[in-house]
Formats: sequence, structure tokens, C-alpha cells
Amino acid sequence: MTAQVMAAIDGSAFSEGVCDYAAWASRALGAPLTFLHVNDNHPQTAEADLSGNIGLGSRERLLEELSQLDEQRAKVAQEQGRLMLQAARERAIEDGVAESGTRQRNGTLVETLEELADEIRLLVVGKRGEAAHQDSGHLGSNLERVVRSLHRPILMVPASFKPPSRVMLAFDGSKTTRKGVEMLAKSPLFEGVPVHVVIVGAETGDNRSQLDWALTTLGEAGHAAEGAIRAGEVEATLHAYQAEQGIDLLVMGAYGHSRIRHLLVGSTTSEMLRKSHIPVLLLR
Repeated sequence: MTAQVMAAIDGSAFSEGVCDYAAWASRALGAPLTFLHVNDNHPQTAEADLSGNIGLGSRERLLEELSQLDEQRAKVAQEQGRLMLQAARERAIEDGVAESGTRQRNGTLVETLEELADEIRLLVVGKRGEAAHQDSGHLGSNLERVVRSLHRPILMVPASFKPPSRVMLAFDGSKTTRKGVEMLAKSPLFEGVPVHVVIVGAETGDNRSQLDWALTTLGEAGHAAEGAIRAGEVEATLHAYQAEQGIDLLVMGAYGHSRIRHLLVGSTTSEMLRKSHIPVLLLR
């Protein structure tokens, strides 16, 4: 199967942004677009204790009624998901994607995406899911787990779409970010879009050499590329550069592979995702 842009949608305020960014990516990459909705049927609250001083027959009736309610909820959730997927396809048509596929699954989002990983070229997700408070500064718990478990490029998007006009790559010379430079150079996703390469660190010969390599690689591919080496704390420095240069899409490496970094919820990646108001493309 051809690798595709997959857009995970739910009932959150971010779903429209997910649809629009996914349609943009599908058109730019010339890749098929599939919308995914997952019904998480796991209980969200602890099961009530029905073992109190009620008759056995009453307890059995309550359990039977609860089972029927669960079945009804599952049917309603499935129908809601079907309608969301239908609306997403209609929105994609408005965005210029003539054909798109849909998938509806039961289970958890993380497990579903792990099963579909071989089919995914780019995953598009919202910053938070429908269960999260919309004014929260935190990431949805699903997104954190997806980023940590899925070894595919992930585009985390805000609630509204804006075509990227200036892209910034947070670059540290690591294998992941060097691959990111090569991906940006050859990807049609950012064709004609200026790319800013930023190293947070000291002005050393090694950093300058790494930056020159990145700018040469992007320039030879036809990109207008600019670079900067800035001293300071990573998150604050990147946010300041973003505001200063009008950056509207950030590219950065995701979590490292060491077990210690894997467990650090407060890593640079997580903090950048939490505080970002622009799309973030995460590379593995």
C-alpha cells in the first residue's frame, strides 16, 4: 500500500485544523489522504461498587442495565465517529483533495497507530483531544504517548490553518536533525518556502561548520536558507527567534532513544509542544 498522510480526528476544537493541514500536506506530497477516528471503549471512570446491601436479583438487573447502556453508548460513539469522518471528507474536498479514505477503529489511538505505522508517511494530529480542557496549556496525554511510540514524522497542528510561509529547523548536528535537513531539502512539502536553521549554543567552529553544511544542503536544493547560532536556554531562545522572524512552522527532532531521555516528560520536545502556537513537525 502507498504510504499516506493520515489525519487523526475526534470531537475536539483542533479537528478542523487537522483536516486542513492534512489536506495541504496531501496535496504538497502527492500522497493519499486517510482520516482516522478511534472509538476508545475503555471505561473512563472506576466501575461502581454494586456489592452493597441490595438483593442479588436487584444487583443482576443493575448489571444488565449497565451493560445495555454501555452497548448503546458504543453505538452512539460509532455513529458520531462516522459522521465526523464524513464531514472530514467533505472538508477535504473543499480544500482541494478530490478523494480521501476513512478508517474507523475501536481501541486506543496509540495501539491503532502502531498497527497502521507501515501505512503512514505523515501523521497529522491536534495538540489536544476532545477530552482535554480547551484552555489547557498541556498536551493531550494521547499525543505524548503517540510521539513517544510512533516512529513516523508527526505534524502537531493548532486549531486553525495557515499555509506555512517561513519554516524553522531547530538544529543540533545530531543524526536526527541532519536527516531533517536532508528531508527538508528534498521534500515537496516546503517547496518555495524559506527555511531558517537555528543552533542554540556557543559560536564554535564545530557549530559553524554544522550550520554551513545545513545551509549548503538546503541551498543546493533550491531553498532560500538562513542560519543563526544563538546562545541561551533552548526553549526560550527558539521561541524568541520564532517571534522575531515570523516563523509559522517549527521542525525539530523528537525524543531521543536513551531510556533516561525517553522518560523525561519535561524534555525540550515536550515543552516546545506545550508552548507552541504554530504547527510542529516532529522527526524521528
